[in-house]
Amino acid sequence: MAAPRIYMDWNATAPLLPEARTAMLEMLDRTGNASSVHFEGRALRAAIEAARRDIAALCGAAPGAVILTSGATEAANLVLTPQFRMGRTPLRIGRLYVSAIEHPAVREGGRFVPENVVSLPVDGDGVLDLAALDAALSSHDRASGLPMVAVMLANNETGVLQPIAAIAARVKAAHGLLVVDAVQAAGRVPLDLPSLGADFLILSSHKIGGPKGAGALVAAGEVLMPAPLIRGGGQERGHRSGTENPMAIAGFGAAARHAAGEIDGRMARVAALRATLETGMRTLAPDVEIHAAGVARIANTSFFSLPGLKAETGHIAFDLEGIALSAGSACASGKVGRSHVLSAMGRDEGEGGLRISIGETTSAAEIGRVLEVFGKIAARRRPAGAAA
Repeated sequence: MAAPRIYMDWNATAPLLPEARTAMLEMLDRTGNASSVHFEGRALRAAIEAARRDIAALCGAAPGAVILTSGATEAANLVLTPQFRMGRTPLRIGRLYVSAIEHPAVREGGRFVPENVVSLPVDGDGVLDLAALDAALSSHDRASGLPMVAVMLANNETGVLQPIAAIAARVKAAHGLLVVDAVQAAGRVPLDLPSLGADFLILSSHKIGGPKGAGALVAAGEVLMPAPLIRGGGQERGHRSGTENPMAIAGFGAAARHAAGEIDGRMARVAALRATLETGMRTLAPDVEIHAAGVARIANTSFFSLPGLKAETGHIAFDLEGIALSAGSACASGKVGRSHVLSAMGRDEGEGGLRISIGETTSAAEIGRVLEVFGKIAARRRPAGAAA
């Protein structure tokens, strides 16, 4: 009998939580449309609003400032726009400034034309260059509109945490807007929108154990809002039209409720497992490079390169041994290739990196098996300097 497969790709998607599954199944048995005023419609509306409250609580926001979407990509495209309103007053954004390590959903610039999207450099650990941010904001053409800065709180490949408070202070001083992609950080570090100083957060359901197909744009208030991306029946208070998906939203709410609880305890256990993993990798292959190991990271992520091993080769080798991990990000339709994150860090020499991302149900035995396979793969890679 084949050994069970080991899942080490939580940053791509987390396993569905039992409580999320239960909430979803309950919604499947309900009939109605949440926009209807009869009993069935009101019951669905109540369930959606309960989930909205749980999502808001996860990040310290007001429920009325949560716009439910089909996922983080839609949320990014909703908020990354030159067109905003402050109440009924139009407000224009002149340029979008993004870090070079952003997820493609942000790096592509949403509804901004390409010439108005500016990439900001990071250092060798993948931390935003604050001097470059200062220079960009000081040279911003205010006649074009306000500046917008979009930065991820935790990087999906390296796990590196950005200095959001320092970034927020600079953006506020420049009278700009700050959008924070909190997709990988949610449930792994405490989130408090007022403390972060962000104007908007982006969240994803399936990264925290909810279903795919649900996400949210969370605003710091209910007055400043982007122009709608999807127009129609006026759902989500006119910010996002389309009949709501109660099943996905209920699962998202259940996952958000779980993610908000006992973060420190859950992540302390996960951090201990990662420490065992990285210590073991260094013992088995002293030349392994664990990227950004010297700066703050979310506790579950280890992104590494082995000299003489191409990322795609390692990815396949682990998979054949029954271990699911990633060669960089899983956000590009199954493509395996160079990591734009490593390139931005000045670290990609063509071989790329492998990402192990774990979660609360990962076991010490699974870490042991990963190290066993890592040792085998490291031993049979081509010698450094040999032809590819």
